[in-house]
Amino acid sequence: MTGKVKNKNKKKSQAAAVWRRLKKNKMAVLGLIILAVIIFFAVFADVFFDYETLVIQQNASLKLQPPSVEHWLGTDEVGRDILARIVHGARISLPVAFATIAIATVVGGLLGAIAGYGSRRVDDVIMRVMDIFLAIPSILLSIALVSAMGTSVTNMMLAISISNIPPFARIVRSAVLTIKNEEYIEAARAIGASDKRIILKHILPNCMAPSLCRPRYPSPGPSWPLPASASSAWASARPRRSGVLWSAPAAVFRAAWWVCAFPGFAIMLTILSLNLLGDGLRDALDPKLKN
Repeated sequence: MTGKVKNKNKKKSQAAAVWRRLKKNKMAVLGLIILAVIIFFAVFADVFFDYETLVIQQNASLKLQPPSVEHWLGTDEVGRDILARIVHGARISLPVAFATIAIATVVGGLLGAIAGYGSRRVDDVIMRVMDIFLAIPSILLSIALVSAMGTSVTNMMLAISISNIPPFARIVRSAVLTIKNEEYIEAARAIGASDKRIILKHILPNCMAPSLCRPRYPSPGPSWPLPASASSAWASARPRRSGVLWSAPAAVFRAAWWVCAFPGFAIMLTILSLNLLGDGLRDALDPKLKN
């Protein structure tokens, strides 16, 4: 009983230490605030903007209106409010993006840890499969998977996750190769710890710092930030419901700059907040940077 209480207190103290180091990083706090504001507006989108009248109802008299007091970010080619569509679109894009990152991190991390810690044959099999997926551009692989499985939020989320698993696996594998021969790993083996326990309790926690930087660089080749890819893919599948505006014709973009500028800025701001927060978490979790 005493041991469990000590473990709980230790975990709380570790979490408090991570939070304390994170708060010292002003840019990470800024990223957290920006992300919190974006999530707040996405959660309460119905409170601020009516979905039926502003997002999906078309009004020819309001076609391509520039930013004004009535429509802060202007209107699109069929008279829908751009700000309302961005906010409601975030309700789909953000959960898909976060779920995609979580799936790719967990699955890719486990595969990378097994490849790095396992035998040479296991490593070769896993990494050659990852190389096959890496040979295909991520966006093309995602489109192909969605086309094969069908256009839905779940299928799109799985497709983007699958295309992002190989890079995560390679990052974790490289980290595992550098730490699997450390003294604390040898000590765990000496006291009879199983491979499963060593991977889950000792190796993966020490690979978290490099993995947290992974959402900034989703794939080699054509780099496409994950929140942007989630928004674009969903907009291509069902543009009217998502609220994201990437499905508008190119001619509309040339005639009305605000139709693409503001949605693009919203995606850029989301990615920036994730970058800043990811860098801060990496520094806060890295045991070599403790102070």
